[in-house]
Amino acid sequence: MSQEAVPSSQPKGLLQQMEELMAALNADLSQLDADFQQSAERPAPAPAPAEGPDRA
Repeated sequence: MSQEAVPSSQPKGLLQQMEELMAALNADLSQLDADFQQSAERPAPAPAPAEGPDRA
């Protein structure tokens, strides 16, 4: 019954907002994936050996 009281333009506006947000999120994830792929191609520097009193 609450759907009848809501103007038809409001859900369309919300849908448009969601589509825009999903497009922006998809673009961000694509860029993150591209950055990740580039970093995977480069060898990572070797970690420094652990030193200190708690090392046995």
